[in-house]
Amino acid sequence: MKEKLDVFSKIKAWLFNNMVTILFVVLCAIGIKLSQQPISFVLGELVTRISRNLFLVLSLIIPVLAGMGLNFGIVIGAMAGQIAIIAVTHWKVTGLAGFMLCVLLSTPIAIIFGYFTGKLLNKTKGQEMIASMILGLFANGLYQLLFLFFVGTIIPMKNPVLVLSGGIGIKNTVDLNNGIKYALDGIFELDLLVTALILLGGVILFNVIKIIMAKVKHININVKYIFNIFLAIVVIACSLFIPKFNMALKFVNVPIITLLVIGLVCLFNSFIVKTKLGQDLRTVGQDMHVANASGIKVNKTRIVAIIISTVLAAWGQLIFLQNIGTLNTYGSHEQVGMFAIAALLIGGASVSKATNGQALLGIILFHTLFIISPMAGKNLFDNPQIGEYFRVFIVYGVIGVSLGMYAWKKSIERKRAI
Repeated sequence: MKEKLDVFSKIKAWLFNNMVTILFVVLCAIGIKLSQQPISFVLGELVTRISRNLFLVLSLIIPVLAGMGLNFGIVIGAMAGQIAIIAVTHWKVTGLAGFMLCVLLSTPIAIIFGYFTGKLLNKTKGQEMIASMILGLFANGLYQLLFLFFVGTIIPMKNPVLVLSGGIGIKNTVDLNNGIKYALDGIFELDLLVTALILLGGVILFNVIKIIMAKVKHININVKYIFNIFLAIVVIACSLFIPKFNMALKFVNVPIITLLVIGLVCLFNSFIVKTKLGQDLRTVGQDMHVANASGIKVNKTRIVAIIISTVLAAWGQLIFLQNIGTLNTYGSHEQVGMFAIAALLIGGASVSKATNGQALLGIILFHTLFIISPMAGKNLFDNPQIGEYFRVFIVYGVIGVSLGMYAWKKSIERKRAI
């Protein structure tokens, strides 16, 4: 009887902790059915959005590890990337060389921005999320001052492609078609079927090696390795032998280099946890007083976390914009933080815990709903605009619900401790 109660309690806790993710899985399933969109269209859009947005979401993980919550200040990193893009566009450096120059220019700018952001957040311990949000709004004002007034007056720039006709200020829209558009995405592409088979083959090989190592060491084999192999084989079989699914996969192109870069960031996030810095970040995130007593420089560690996040956000914005092909000078960065944080929370992350897997799952669910909601709204209510309203509602709603749930769980934990 006790074992049944334990199992029931575990299931209840799992459902409670993952209610947002479960809700969005259900919404996506219903939305796909209602939208009646072809599988190839949904998959094509989803792959594009994953390669475009995932890097930005991954830039949020390190501050969470350091106990600083969700870094709404990644918008400042996005601004650093856009400053570099405008400079490189002015210098007419195009293609991969232009993209790499953007990376080179944006990095020191993002480091400086991240340093001062970290210094400010150290003054607002316990209120980092609201402080980073307000700081992002303040930085946006300075950014607009720079490109609306300083360019053409304090900063000389005579470029009819970029500068407004009056000679002062950057145009609202900058076309990147003759610049860095697809500089990374266009290097090498494969269809989704081949890419999926390679990735799933790698999953099978990795789990087989884990099983062999467990047998060599004479330890119990983790059931998840067998499950992963079984799941990969099932997906491979579906990809190869279900004609509709097979054809849909063949018509979707995957930017391999972009995905490799995203994979490197995932490895970086996983690797840093095992380093001395990673251990310091986790200790600071768990308890700053204990970390300080252990000889860890708490303020310095927190600043490093924000610098890493800001630099990654700058690079992520470059990847985002080279895929879009157009820079909205005064608007491209504004919703970066909101959309990335909403995606991470939908994947099951919280203010105190976030992983690469949650970032990927969140991006898939969040953008699947973005893709299908206009047509679902049209078919259900004969009005595609309802789908657009629903998307905006989701972004703010999921952040509010997740933060509320986090505060609720903390309150319950405190009561239990008493």
